[in-house]
Amino acid sequence: MLESEYYIDYFNWWEKPTKRLDTAITTGYHGGVKEYTKDALGNGKIDLRNCLIGGDCIEIMKLLPSGSIAGCITDPPYNYEFIGKTWDRAEIDRRKERVRTVSSTLVKNIPYGSGLAGGVRNARWYQRNRENILEYQQWCENWGAELFRITKPGSLVLVFNSTRTIAHVQVSLEKCGFYARDIIVWRRSSGIPKGLNVAKKMQKMGETNPEIWNGWHSCLRNEWEAICVMQKPLADNYINTLHQYGTGLFNAKTDGGFQSNIIEDIKRDDLDEFNIHCTVKPLELIEKLITLTMPKLESNILIDPFLGSGTTAVACKKLGVYFCGIEIDNEYMEIAKRRLERLR
Repeated sequence: MLESEYYIDYFNWWEKPTKRLDTAITTGYHGGVKEYTKDALGNGKIDLRNCLIGGDCIEIMKLLPSGSIAGCITDPPYNYEFIGKTWDRAEIDRRKERVRTVSSTLVKNIPYGSGLAGGVRNARWYQRNRENILEYQQWCENWGAELFRITKPGSLVLVFNSTRTIAHVQVSLEKCGFYARDIIVWRRSSGIPKGLNVAKKMQKMGETNPEIWNGWHSCLRNEWEAICVMQKPLADNYINTLHQYGTGLFNAKTDGGFQSNIIEDIKRDDLDEFNIHCTVKPLELIEKLITLTMPKLESNILIDPFLGSGTTAVACKKLGVYFCGIEIDNEYMEIAKRRLERLR
């Protein structure tokens, strides 16, 4: 970070935070990239347009002004081995090191590592599974509460998650005050089933006539990911909300007519060698979601509290939409900055 301190001004209709922002911030506003030390941000106002903030999104969002964000598109960590863990710096490093040293813990694009995936399905296993789900749901509620506070009325919030846990994300955000609007299906290229092949397992166990169970498995092939569509309550109705806040509606017109809640035929990106993030979403997909939900207005800012390697920020910059990205991992933040710099 730079040794000098800089201050940025808020837009005049935003509230001033009551606490010092204990982090560092990088902003690409006015065409350049400047870095601000944490002490520089304590007494001034922050321009959130086109900025990247490093740190825990729950703590950072507590310091952002209420009603300053017009929408959210984010891809939080999915519920893999969540129980007993917190998504802090130490936990991120632990998981990344596990992936580097034990290749078998990286299944497709899923980082280490569902400790609940295998084992005997006894009462303790199911109890731990339930505890894991509830803890993950509470964590989603923790960041969702701050997201609700900082969004404008009518703001649309799109959250990626697995087919198994998307319902828990929706319930968490409903508890925070958001209203459930839809589930978007992103149909992607099909993966390989990772469950139990019963016939092969029986054959290894030496059982008689295992072939009668050919075709029986413990799971289905997963061909889609879920995108939970939530909305902060309107200001009376859609027209009033649009006039007052520039939010609340979908840009549903497509070349073929009207946008459905199934998105497919999205091409995969050829990732840069330096982009080591394990769950990068296609840029085309994120651009489509931004176009669908974010009016391009001077007062509108899209937030991604789990920025990762910066795809949401890159998509926003290409489309001319203001963004605010938060990322806890310094390595991913540097990747995001590098990707943004190439667009200058």
